[in-house]
Amino acid sequence: MTGEDRGSSGGGGDSVRAGTLVIIMRIQMPVHPRWSAVRKVAGYGAASTLSLYLIVKVALVAAALLGIVPAQSGMDTTEWVTLNAITVVMSLVGVALGLALAQRWGRLIPGPPLLFFAWVGAGFLVPMIPYGIVSVLLGAGGAQAGDDAAMPGWETIGIGVGFTGMAVGLAVALPIYLRERWPQAFLGRLGELPGTSRGARLFLLIGLMMSAGLGLLWGYWALGGRLGLDPTHIGRETLDSLLMRGNWGAWALLGAGCGWSLVAARPSRLPLRVPMALVFLASGSLFAWGGWKLLWAIVRPGDFATSEYPVVAVMEHALSVCAGLVLMAVVLRTYRAQAADSAE
Repeated sequence: MTGEDRGSSGGGGDSVRAGTLVIIMRIQMPVHPRWSAVRKVAGYGAASTLSLYLIVKVALVAAALLGIVPAQSGMDTTEWVTLNAITVVMSLVGVALGLALAQRWGRLIPGPPLLFFAWVGAGFLVPMIPYGIVSVLLGAGGAQAGDDAAMPGWETIGIGVGFTGMAVGLAVALPIYLRERWPQAFLGRLGELPGTSRGARLFLLIGLMMSAGLGLLWGYWALGGRLGLDPTHIGRETLDSLLMRGNWGAWALLGAGCGWSLVAARPSRLPLRVPMALVFLASGSLFAWGGWKLLWAIVRPGDFATSEYPVVAVMEHALSVCAGLVLMAVVLRTYRAQAADSAE
């Protein structure tokens, strides 16, 4: 029985109303001060560690302006400076985000821009934590095609510490911040969600199918599949790149599965915070990484070439961006339904 069916029956309606009262009571309970302290520590930690990445990128830009560009990068000075300048701006935003999560003024930032940058930042970094752990355990470390290729030792350390610290900091601070500011998104169980209209459900299910399709495709490539890959790049895949594809595929499938749980309100006893958090991360990963790789696939700086056929890469990453947006729409729809139900 779906949430819509339950809402139309008498007993189901009483159950939903009772659940709503419980949610309202929980909303009125503030987060324990201990968790707020954890949020502050994690936010400051994220900002401080990402500052190392910022320092590295500023140094690379300054060196390039003096005519020092790594020959193995395959880029000219303009391309190298532009790429690193973009990542300087991204890291500045990341540092500001970490501070916003830690300090009181972060609560004064309007919701939409803060959510957007938190969504993109968390999507870039937090889903990479499982990949990083497995990669270290298997000794699969290796440079990916992108802005961090051809990095000397000290720069690699700064970038690694910056990314890892920001990822862990966001993974800890962001859920606490969101719980404090938008508690309706985390309270209750799936069975207490209101129903979804047929039109909205169809739209959302199309997005879930896109996410699932991408997950299967990336999983297929991670397991050694070659369909859609440029033959000139076959054989250049490393264990590290295969693990990364597998990680992206797993998150896409996880996002599709948890997104379906939010749309169908099943399993009814599952706490809402579990699929909400996972879909938030999965959608951010699809959108952020899809957009970043789409930019590379279109601009193709230096001697960069995608491992897929160019048209496949563009379609794949564009679809990833769209799937991420639809999954985030599932999260926002669920939150709004919860907020409206609690206000009645």
